[in-house]
Amino acid sequence: MHQARIVGVGMTNFGVHDRPLPELFSSAAFDAMDDAGVDAPAIESFYLGNAMGGQTERDTHLAPTLASHIGLAGIPCQRYEDACATSSNAFKHAVRAVEAGQHDIVLVGGVERCTPTTGLDTPEMTSVFASASHRQYEQPTGLSFPGVFGLLTTRHMHEYGTTEEDLAAVAVKNHRHGTYNPRAQFGSETTVEEVLESPIVASPFHLFDCCPFSDGAAAVVVANEEAAADLSSESVAVSGVGHATDTIPLADKADFTATQSARDAADQAYEQAGVGPDDVDVVELHDCFTGAEVLAIEALGFFEDGEGGPAAANGETALGGRIPVNPSGGLKAKGHPIGATGVAQLVELTEHLRGEAGERQVEGARRGLAHNLGGDAGTTIVSILEVDA
Repeated sequence: MHQARIVGVGMTNFGVHDRPLPELFSSAAFDAMDDAGVDAPAIESFYLGNAMGGQTERDTHLAPTLASHIGLAGIPCQRYEDACATSSNAFKHAVRAVEAGQHDIVLVGGVERCTPTTGLDTPEMTSVFASASHRQYEQPTGLSFPGVFGLLTTRHMHEYGTTEEDLAAVAVKNHRHGTYNPRAQFGSETTVEEVLESPIVASPFHLFDCCPFSDGAAAVVVANEEAAADLSSESVAVSGVGHATDTIPLADKADFTATQSARDAADQAYEQAGVGPDDVDVVELHDCFTGAEVLAIEALGFFEDGEGGPAAANGETALGGRIPVNPSGGLKAKGHPIGATGVAQLVELTEHLRGEAGERQVEGARRGLAHNLGGDAGTTIVSILEVDA
């Protein structure tokens, strides 16, 4: 089996973009190809993540459309939709194709627009997001995703004593990290007091506990070890990719606080990479809400169940702490354009492993982990990247 390596990365700023999806994606794709040092004829296949273009912009059949726009017409193209885990699923299939020897060099990317530039305001976009919940049992109740993660987090608070101040510490940390990231949507700090004084969105979440609607694109070039060796770019190895699902609807989950798909996906990724949580130097994870980050750092094995909240409050997950989490600012400060989020995590980790992350660099980082969930944690993909594997 071949070893898949990321040989090039590209990413737009996250925030508000009024460019059509093909133009927005082309910026990230061309940057990734330039970074890899490959021209279009070298790309053998294209894997795209886009979750909502059909609903938000009446724009479907996007993979060949975007491929045509960047000079890749004619090669195999495929689009993936898996709620917020969309482009991580595209990445997983690209990696498997390279490992199997089906392709030598492939392009993987994601793009989405979620801000009012689509013509949809916040209530309409919230309704689109809610389409990832159960059609018969949840959507008729008006349950939106702040409500979904509010329920999970409230149960965590009940079982373990996690406090609103613990949750606010996650937001404060990620906003601080975002000030070091020139591509982040929010480049300003906040305080625990400001978080707690912001309006309630869905208990226990205040406005500043929630990630924003964002537009953006991200792309990586993946190659096998032989193709990577012929390129001048600095590559990193993909040493493990785990993919697991949990029950939908929410009410059928065995444990509201365990986020079982994350635990199963992490187990798979750790086993493939031959490592454990203590071997990871930097983490990019899916903090769509502050409570989601607390659940994730426990599910990934960095902290025991119930210790995630105090760990955030004590600075253990901040830059300079025991395990830096979301040095990019995460979804909370960097932004969350659904289809681009998973690949953007991989761009961030690659830059840390190359030592190119600037002020937010995790010094000496040799191994990074990305955690990307979809829906109510019904899907989770965990990827591990390494310098020396």
